[in-house]
Amino acid sequence: MTASTALTRIATTADGGRLLRTALRIDAAASGGLGLVSLAGAPLLAGPVGAPEAALRGVGGFLVVFGIALVVLSTRPTMPVPLVWAVVVGNLAWVAASAVVALLAPLTVLGTVVAAVQAVGVAVFADLEWLGLRRMRA
Repeated sequence: MTASTALTRIATTADGGRLLRTALRIDAAASGGLGLVSLAGAPLLAGPVGAPEAALRGVGGFLVVFGIALVVLSTRPTMPVPLVWAVVVGNLAWVAASAVVALLAPLTVLGTVVAAVQAVGVAVFADLEWLGLRRMRA
């Protein structure tokens, strides 16, 4: 397989893409929902979680955009494999960053719990998306 073939390979799955599409859509809903809560609630959440308002707004804005991108990707008739892999790798990077934040940032107990719980959720999404990719036909 050449590099150009790998970049244009399209995800077709044995289950019609149901698992992959469902995982992407649930990931989109969770990301977008957490993003909206972080954006709208930054002033109220900053104290209880121990994170700066600006950080909550930045993360919230990113998550809203990410959620929209996942919706777009999941509704395409065919999903480019490299884009789906980028989502999986991005989610794994998010899990690692969340673990670092939970361990090293001066968060409150509630903030540490929130960081850890959402990291576990994102790890589940990455696993489901990876499983959906594994079901692809060669």
